[in-house]
Amino acid sequence: MSSVESIFNLVIWGILFLVLVIKFFRSIRLVPTQQAYIVERLGKYTRTLKPGFHALIPFIDKVAFIRDLKEETVDVPPQECFTRDEVQVEVDGVIYMSVTDPAKASYGVTSYSFAATQLAQTTTRSVIGTLELDRTFEERDLISAKVVEVLEKSGEMWGIRVHRYEIKNLSPPPTVKEAMEKQVTAERNRRAIVAGSEGDKQSRINTSEGKRQDLINRSEGEMQRMINEAQGQAEEVRSIAQATAKSIGKIAASISGPGGESSVRLQLAEKYLRRLRGLARAKTNVLLPIDLANPKQLLDSIELIGFDEEK
Repeated sequence: MSSVESIFNLVIWGILFLVLVIKFFRSIRLVPTQQAYIVERLGKYTRTLKPGFHALIPFIDKVAFIRDLKEETVDVPPQECFTRDEVQVEVDGVIYMSVTDPAKASYGVTSYSFAATQLAQTTTRSVIGTLELDRTFEERDLISAKVVEVLEKSGEMWGIRVHRYEIKNLSPPPTVKEAMEKQVTAERNRRAIVAGSEGDKQSRINTSEGKRQDLINRSEGEMQRMINEAQGQAEEVRSIAQATAKSIGKIAASISGPGGESSVRLQLAEKYLRRLRGLARAKTNVLLPIDLANPKQLLDSIELIGFDEEK
C-alpha cells in the first residue's frame, strides 16, 4: 500500500505542477495590435490590456473578454416597413462600426452588434413611416443619416462608434414594382414625344429663319445691285458731262482764237451742204434762201448757235 500511496501522491503533485505551469503560462499575455483584453480579478473588472506584453496573477486574474478594435460590418436583416401612403416595402442594410471603449462594450450591453442591429431596424421603420413611397427611393441619405444619429447616442453608452449605415436593398411588392415600371415607361414615352415635338418645332423655326434670312439677303443684294447700277450710271453721266464740258471748253477756246470763227463757219457750211446733198438724193424739194454761187453769202447766213446735224 505504501508504494501505491506514493505513486498516487506523485500523480497528484504532477497534476498540481502541470496546472501551475499552465496557469503560469496563461498569466503571460501578448496582446496584438487593434485588440484589447478585459481583465477581471476575482470576478471584478480591474483593467484593460492594450497591445504589448502583460503578466497576470495566476488563479486571481483572468481575461474575461477579448475585443477587436478594428472597424467591422454588421448586416441588418431584411424587414418589412410601411410608408406614409401605406405601401409595404422590404429594407435591409449594413452597419459600419468599431469599438472605442472595450470596457463599456463588454459590460454596458450584452451584445453591442445585436443591439445596434435592432436599433437600426426600429429607426429605419420609423423614418420610412414618415415618407411616401416615391420619396423613400430618393431619401436614402436621409434614412442613413437618421439611423447613424440615433446609433451614435446609444453608442456612447455601449462603447462603440457607428461610422455609417447604408441601405442595401429597398424593394416594394411585385404589384407596386410593376406599376412603378409602367409609370416610368409612360414618363419616358412622354419625354420622347415632347422631345420629338420640340425637335420638330425647332426644325420648323430654323427652316423659316433660313428662308427669311435668304429673302433678306436677296433683297439686300438686289438693293445693293440697284445702288451700284445707279452709282455707275451717275458716274457715267458725270464722266460724259465732264468730257462734254471739256470739249465745249476746247471748242470755245478754239473759236475765240485767231481764225476760229471762220473755221467753225466753214465746218457748219460743209455740214449744211452735206445735208442738202442728202435731201437732193432723196428727191426732196428744198427752198434755198441764199445763192449757192456766192460762198460769202452762204457763210454769213449760217448761225453759230442752234444748228444741229440731225435737223
